[in-house]
Amino acid sequence: MSIARPYLGHGIGLRPRHIGRLLAERPPVEWMEAVSENYLAPGGRPVAALEKVRRDIPVALHGVSLSIGSTDPVDVPYLRALRALADRIQPAIVSDHLCWGRHGGRYVHDLWPLPLTEEALAHVVERVGEVQEALGRQILLENVSSYVAFRESTMAEWDFLGEVARRADCGILLDVNNIYVSARNHGFSAAEYIAGVPADRVAQFHLAGHSDKGAYLFDSHDAEVPEAVWNLYRAAVARFGPVPALIEWDDHIPDLEVLVGESRKAAAIEAEVQGLRAVGS
Repeated sequence: MSIARPYLGHGIGLRPRHIGRLLAERPPVEWMEAVSENYLAPGGRPVAALEKVRRDIPVALHGVSLSIGSTDPVDVPYLRALRALADRIQPAIVSDHLCWGRHGGRYVHDLWPLPLTEEALAHVVERVGEVQEALGRQILLENVSSYVAFRESTMAEWDFLGEVARRADCGILLDVNNIYVSARNHGFSAAEYIAGVPADRVAQFHLAGHSDKGAYLFDSHDAEVPEAVWNLYRAAVARFGPVPALIEWDDHIPDLEVLVGESRKAAAIEAEVQGLRAVGS
């Protein structure tokens, strides 16, 4: 199969700070992404806001606790709740992270990288199959930012990500900021990463800010998208074409207008790059 890539345009994350306005107004963007775990309870104000937004514009569900690379059994009650939410909301996209964060029944609330080995690859592919069968739909997996690497790794991260998507028949949520952060932290080429990801599997972009800690970059999601990440986004649009792009901002969340401005900048960059491609074709 191929991965569905509905063109949604440019969006922002649905955050509690903005729920009041979004209940009263139509969202001023083309689509929004909600953190799945915040909406698994069947009622309450957050779910009412999500349902109202979904009536106005497309919505994506983005999870943080699937722990697809864990050796613990897949969390069946979580998948049941996520499927119920997806059946109710009918999101355009359901995604989570290519990582692990659960062991021995304990969840660490973090997104840890995987060893990039054939053994880990086969393990993840099998689990993606279980998850997609339980949800009745294809999912996207996102590349995470990382600060350590495994000596046992035998392949580049972009090759691992691409093989997971191909063998498991899932899609890729390409986080452009995470590529930049990890490239700086580990000394690989961000441009080579973009070039190595299979174009037919990329169905969404994330864009965000990060913090420079001196010895490393930290994926903080608490500021505007920096120019270096915008430049890498230009390269991503040139390679993958128009892909739904989302501004992630999870801490020190600004007024809604600031997020909308970042989203519109992404739209302008996409239009600029697409125009250059058209001229050069």
